[in-house]
Amino acid sequence: MMDEKDWEEFKRKLKMKTEIDLDLYKEPQMKRRIGNLVTRAGMDSYSAYFDQASKDKDDFASFIEYLTINVSEFFRTPEKFGKLETDVIPDLLKRSSKLNIWSAGCSIGAEPYSLAMIMKEMTPNVRHRILASDLDIEILAKAKRGVYTDNELKAMTPQRRAKYFDVVEGDKYAVKQEIKDCIEFKRHNLLKDKFEEGFDLILCRNVVIYFTEEAKDQLYANFFKALKPGGILFVGATEAILNFRKLGYTSFQPFFYQKPLA
Repeated sequence: MMDEKDWEEFKRKLKMKTEIDLDLYKEPQMKRRIGNLVTRAGMDSYSAYFDQASKDKDDFASFIEYLTINVSEFFRTPEKFGKLETDVIPDLLKRSSKLNIWSAGCSIGAEPYSLAMIMKEMTPNVRHRILASDLDIEILAKAKRGVYTDNELKAMTPQRRAKYFDVVEGDKYAVKQEIKDCIEFKRHNLLKDKFEEGFDLILCRNVVIYFTEEAKDQLYANFFKALKPGGILFVGATEAILNFRKLGYTSFQPFFYQKPLA
């Protein structure tokens, strides 16, 4: 029976097995998403669904992927990536010739690989650090593999597609090794694990959609500490930080928030 007791038991089991704490996510939305899975599986409780999914590695991986909303593509919202190239990165390069960049919640790897392409074009002979992290181990494995569909590349120019990918399996695209070598992948839980510091640029886009307001504020405060003075946080197109001043940021441009230099 899908009641409050059942929900609490489901949350406990999930946290024990995966470290995902649903208390930091918006409850109505998560109950609805997971409830859909329970109903589709023909089951009558969250807990029974969890037990069933846990029995099969692939089923459980699919469940976690659904839960953590791994939707991504290369150069997602191209006009914002354009601003990154024309305004944000040139500003950062004025202060540091080698950038320390973090793609937080990198999903299937499209975002950090997009960044690596930009950096290679803007500073051909410089090796920047690009850290890419995600909570989902299966998704990180997909990101490291670096093989994508035509649809995941739809926002990319044909020139970049030809330059940075090899066609494999007839209709898929594999990221070239020179781009793969630019990325350092790591499992990281944004709501629980310690943050590194000293970043010039942090991207956290389309990750916080189901987080509670309190969890978001804590996350953005942690990002603030993780940035160097003058460093920039880049968020998703539906995730404007309304209280950015209270958190210490200034607005560099819409969806780009800067830690003051002094």
